[in-house]
Amino acid sequence: MRQMILSVTFIVLSILLSGAILLQRRGSGLGSAFGGDGSVFRTKRGLEKGLFYITIALSCVFFGMAILNVILA
Repeated sequence: MRQMILSVTFIVLSILLSGAILLQRRGSGLGSAFGGDGSVFRTKRGLEKGLFYITIALSCVFFGMAILNVILA
């Protein structure tokens, strides 16, 4: 029963984490290395900032669950 709950939790967390990553707007990233516009400094605001923090929180919970799964297994 405990293993099934952990598996379902991992599936839900992975779907939420993937969605949060995909919803984030693509920045200049590697584009600036190949001649993109990397000279503009931009801060995250509003929904973008909230989504950024949600992504960090989801990834921390996901890795915490992974460590917990290793300890309990």
